[in-house]
Amino acid sequence: MKVMETASNAADKGAMHYPEHWYEFGLMRAPGLLRLALEWRVVWEYSASWLAQPLLANAPEGDGHPVLVFPGLLASDASTRPLRRFLEGRGYAAYGWERGTNRGPRAGVLDACRERIKAIRKRHKRKLSLIGWSLGGIYAREFAKELPGDVRAVITMGTPFTGHPKATNAWRLYELVTEHRIGAPEIHEPLRTPPSVPTTSIYSRTDGIVAWQCSVEKVTPLHENIEVEASHFGIGVNPLTWYAVADRLAQPEGGWKPFDRSGVRAWLYWDPKRKTWY
Repeated sequence: MKVMETASNAADKGAMHYPEHWYEFGLMRAPGLLRLALEWRVVWEYSASWLAQPLLANAPEGDGHPVLVFPGLLASDASTRPLRRFLEGRGYAAYGWERGTNRGPRAGVLDACRERIKAIRKRHKRKLSLIGWSLGGIYAREFAKELPGDVRAVITMGTPFTGHPKATNAWRLYELVTEHRIGAPEIHEPLRTPPSVPTTSIYSRTDGIVAWQCSVEKVTPLHENIEVEASHFGIGVNPLTWYAVADRLAQPEGGWKPFDRSGVRAWLYWDPKRKTWY
């Protein structure tokens, strides 16, 4: 999380970021107009999450440990309420971040989040799992790096933690809202490093806001990716995402294993080891 504080301090001191320090775009670009237009799918995805309740009732049940969910840019706890209610139904103690609208790492926000993590940890006497939607996933990853003794696992949804910082359709909005310019390697390069706890990145190749490559984690015994068919605005209310989140949270502490795509799941979740869906 020191990375985000550095961004805030750099903005305050006027130490701005120059193009010659940016990563190369390569073939990576922000999603095109067609994918951006398909973001309207959020309405369908939200409806599908409720229509799929009978199926989601078969999702793995939890062990009661606390889960803290961070919203995306310009979103609040209202956006994560459906997911949190679902997780409560699976047996978790789900919490919102309670910082209002997410306008980036402004003064006092990061300290308040640290205090909330510590308070929830103390209340339950158990480690937390952190979930973050888009920008909220950066919070989840960075706090897990800073507080590994308090965090059990991390799940991000459509979070751009790698790739080029301008390979999104929201970078101008981010700069406007947060008053932080993006592009400095000293700010963005550390974001690529994953937490030392089990970490899952849920992403979609049809994301209309973030280039999907920006959300792909390097796979290790503790780090994985799960691809779903979803929009950026709808990935947090998508039934495939909800099932995957429930499955990941149900992994026993100290006994985490990668997502199992066998059986029926083979038809729903793309396996990067296969060249076809089945």
